[in-house]
Amino acid sequence: MAELAQVLRHVPGIPDPNVLADAASRDDAAVYRIAPDRALVVTVDFFTPIVNDAAAWGAIAAANALSDVYAMGGRPFLALNLVGWPRDRLPMELLGEVMDGAARVMREAGCLTLGGHSIDDPEPKFGMVVVGEVHPDRLLTNAGARPGDLLVLTKPLGTGILATALKREVITDAEMAPAIALMTTLNASAARAALAHGVTAATDVTGFGLIGHLGNIVASSGVGARIDVTRVPTIPGALELTTQDVVPDGTRRNLASVAVEWSDDVSSAERLLCADAQTSGGLLLAVPPDRVRGLIDALLEARTPASRVIGEITAEPGVIRVSRGSGIL
Repeated sequence: MAELAQVLRHVPGIPDPNVLADAASRDDAAVYRIAPDRALVVTVDFFTPIVNDAAAWGAIAAANALSDVYAMGGRPFLALNLVGWPRDRLPMELLGEVMDGAARVMREAGCLTLGGHSIDDPEPKFGMVVVGEVHPDRLLTNAGARPGDLLVLTKPLGTGILATALKREVITDAEMAPAIALMTTLNASAARAALAHGVTAATDVTGFGLIGHLGNIVASSGVGARIDVTRVPTIPGALELTTQDVVPDGTRRNLASVAVEWSDDVSSAERLLCADAQTSGGLLLAVPPDRVRGLIDALLEARTPASRVIGEITAEPGVIRVSRGSGIL
């Protein structure tokens, strides 16, 4: 993240008052107000294959791109495909399977795919541009968290570790299936619950890991945070794989780049899980204590993959503490 910050220093600021979120705000998508009661939410994401099944890769990529809109409290309504494809090495029929997987998820989201762009690329890549809309007064950002708010996570961690294990042939496709199910689950219902129950700040947990995206909330809100690692949900088997050194490079970079005060009793494997580079992870939500019960009940009713209070916002600006059994609830 420190390297990214260096790059973003060269991006000029945008003095337009209709810009409600951009790269400078560390939010998940750009937001531009086009009317007093309407703003556009725009995002883009793409990546190389992380699973062996082409349709599953496309579905994961689509859910991942949609997630940024949900994290801002928005409703996605149109999308464009982004494709890099080695046409001389891989059949175009395989690309068709990728796009079919993405189309299935987009139909579930009620989002139209209207076209896209492709290039000849020696390494396959797929992703999407997604455009959504949100009422400016209902926009969720990184910047609203307040001391005393509780932190709720809506999907377990570990997709980056399992994807690496699959790539290294440490696990089988069947053992990867639970992670694929998580990555193709939309964050739409979690976003609706967040909007209905007074969430003050939100982000989706993706490439920067839990601690990286929490760091964005901490920095933008001018607060601190503490996490109880015993409350953080994880995919079965992920912790064991981490102890076997099955860890993505991105996860190690996250761990090295985010300033965290770790309790001595938090293991190295648990630290790596907190930094694990997720794909299409859940939402991390800050919510006032008096609203958390309603939020958890709504998440349970919506059958989100997780609905766990994992920490709280503190009044120590910029400080993230991770410990065991900190008595949050």
